Amino acid sequence: MARVARPIILTEEEHSSLKLLTSRVRSARALALRARIVLECAQGQSNLEVSHRLHVHEQTVGHWRKRFLKKRVDGLLDEPRPGAPRKMSDEQVEKVVVAALESTPEGATHWSTRLMARHLGLNQTAVSRIWRAFGLQPHRQETFILSKDPLLVEKVRDIVGIYMNPPLNALVLCVDEKSQIQALSRSQPLLPMRPGQPERRTPDYLRHGTTSLFAALDIATGQVMGKCFGRHRSAEFRQFLDHIDQRIPADLEVHLILDNYATHKTALITRWLAKRPRYHLHFTPTHASWLNQVERWFALLTQRQIKRGSHHSVRSLVTAIQSFIEVSNQKPRPFQWVKSADDILRSIARFASSTLQAHSSMNH
Repeated sequence: MARVARPIILTEEEHSSLKLLTSRVRSARALALRARIVLECAQGQSNLEVSHRLHVHEQTVGHWRKRFLKKRVDGLLDEPRPGAPRKMSDEQVEKVVVAALESTPEGATHWSTRLMARHLGLNQTAVSRIWRAFGLQPHRQETFILSKDPLLVEKVRDIVGIYMNPPLNALVLCVDEKSQIQALSRSQPLLPMRPGQPERRTPDYLRHGTTSLFAALDIATGQVMGKCFGRHRSAEFRQFLDHIDQRIPADLEVHLILDNYATHKTALITRWLAKRPRYHLHFTPTHASWLNQVERWFALLTQRQIKRGSHHSVRSLVTAIQSFIEVSNQKPRPFQWVKSADDILRSIARFASSTLQAHSSMNH
């Protein structure tokens, strides 16, 4: 018989402390996750249920359950590691972490290790080690945008449902366009890679025009149909739909996953679809292009062919893109979608909540 995990019973003080660790915007991510694990376990859930809910390994849940039962809240903190004792006190470490998370240097937008070391009277190497230990990277910044689509939930469920349970006797294609791909050539010849030295190129380049790639990714096989055009209007999109229609067996239903770009909704496209009732359209929420799997394929195209390519004409660029498509289709590998709609919506809800908390704390 499977062993039953020991239950966790929290006092009011422990529950408040754990909730504070999870809700405080500036908490270390690892510590906040451990607190969430304990709170979920305290609700009577098994290690397996908690691991599925928080997307961690079951053994991780069991480890922190045991640590908490043995040492309570203090058990969630990192244990001292072997080696020479630290010369920095806990108070100094806390000052570095708090300064990095809750302040900015005078006359600058973010801390560097040298600025913080000078500000706190510490060694730069020590500051760097503390940042690495707590996963702090003030020099880095990422972008985000939350969808305001009123049909966000319905669209997420619709598209993810198709990915995880595709309709029978039907073809599911993720369709989009990568517009304004520039044909660029370097102003001077590339210097090839040598032992101990990477490939080198000049930072300046010459422009030779642009092309727009329309692509359709078959989610079942990973194969891609692609065609380049000089522009990306609805007229070109209709031509690409004709290109698709000629290559699909007439007895198959076709489900197209598209974004909300105006090109996909013009009267020209509406009339084309009205004459072909076997086509069914599924639109991603606004600002949620990551739901369209062909975007991942576009990223591969950019990384492996376009980013470091040097093309002296649009024709050369188009040839390179077509070559990439042909090579990809020789041994296609479909992307495996693993997140359910509920998991995605919960992630969006958590991110929106933490964003609101961060905004509120900054305003206060």
